[in-house]
Amino acid sequence: MKQNNHPKKTKSPITWVPTAYFAMGLPFVVLNMVTVLMFKGLGVEDKLITFWTSLILLPWTLKPLWSPFLELFKTKKFFVVVTQLITGITFGLVAFSLNLPHFFSIAIALLAIIAFSGATHDIACDGVYMSELSNDDQAKYIGWQGAFYNIAKIIATGGLVYLAGYLIEKYGGAGAEGDALFAANQKAWMIIMTILCVIMVVLGIYHLFMLPSGGAKKQGEQRTAGQVMKELSNVLIDFFKKSHIVYYIFFIILYRFAEGFVMKIVPLFLKAARESGGLGLSEKEIGLYYGTYGAAAFVLGSLLAGYYISARGLRKTLFSLCCIFNLPFVVYALFATFQPENGLLICSGIVLEYFGYGFGFVGLTLFMMQQVAPGKHQMAHYAFASGIMNLGVMIPGMLSGWVCETLGEWFNKPGGYEPFFIFVLIATIPAFLITYFVPFKYKQDGTLIEGERE
Repeated sequence: MKQNNHPKKTKSPITWVPTAYFAMGLPFVVLNMVTVLMFKGLGVEDKLITFWTSLILLPWTLKPLWSPFLELFKTKKFFVVVTQLITGITFGLVAFSLNLPHFFSIAIALLAIIAFSGATHDIACDGVYMSELSNDDQAKYIGWQGAFYNIAKIIATGGLVYLAGYLIEKYGGAGAEGDALFAANQKAWMIIMTILCVIMVVLGIYHLFMLPSGGAKKQGEQRTAGQVMKELSNVLIDFFKKSHIVYYIFFIILYRFAEGFVMKIVPLFLKAARESGGLGLSEKEIGLYYGTYGAAAFVLGSLLAGYYISARGLRKTLFSLCCIFNLPFVVYALFATFQPENGLLICSGIVLEYFGYGFGFVGLTLFMMQQVAPGKHQMAHYAFASGIMNLGVMIPGMLSGWVCETLGEWFNKPGGYEPFFIFVLIATIPAFLITYFVPFKYKQDGTLIEGERE
């Protein structure tokens, strides 16, 4: 991607950067967590929820494979606007599908469309950002970019989940069971999906007028699909020729291996009834704890980790970052064992886990940037590494519901949450081992360590 070092006469980035990256974050967060709570409230089995809400995230792993082909058609703005409108309209169809007999199958199919649209949106939106802004402006607005992506996360997992809880109570779901509880959840989540529809459509219309084009394909540089495919193949081959690449792939996957199991089960565990081994929280409580305090702890952890790594260097800090990332999962093992009722205690545990997540995640991101990606195709190779990372989270997420149910049957524990979270702690061991011995190729200043090669 070509970066511009000269100013352009375009609309101020403040008019589109925040809204574009809010639109980028919202669908991913909704598909990754909010739909888990929605399907749980509608009585879908945990193992079906975890499998399908993980599998539909596959486009975010595979998006590097079709991103080069977007350069062949239209402008980047075209893809941003169209995908926002498609995402919005499809959220509306999800709302309608919840009223149908086989709602789960239909809703999952529609959410898969949103996933593909959202992943394509990410490619095009980043393309507009890099094409339209000078290097100085890219640095200037990177904070706005990250802030509004995280605001989308807070609004989705905090505001919308809280609103869903309020609506469920309003429609008579508080203390209800059976058909009455299902009907309350159905009405509440139809409204939430409709709100998402309106937000994304409004953003699409807004960006139709406010978003710069991001540049069209240049007449002198027209390429065929075959040429793009050949270039993509060469970039992939170069990636797998890198030194230590097999070790690095396993490192990227195992660093977040335990988190992949936890990610889908935690909201189910928080919501599950206490007699089923859960904590019995309402959507309002989950929205408050998980989406607001937890999100704030994640941001704080990320910021502090940046200063920590800057002061000591990634090589000296990576193992400690891995520990801080994985050790907080012990919180959920304790919660599942003792099932505390104190809201402040539960919230504190969630904050601790999210802080560790934010603090430790920075280490993996920087490692991919500084040790895996450098070379001739740095941007593309970072995208491939990110795709592998997402795949490493997606696969255990797909299996997590089945593992939880199976362990519950083996140990005769309702819900299976207690043995599951103990299993998760065991699953962190490979991360500690592979991180401790991971080889570094580059020094802090970016130069190759003696005896290493790209």
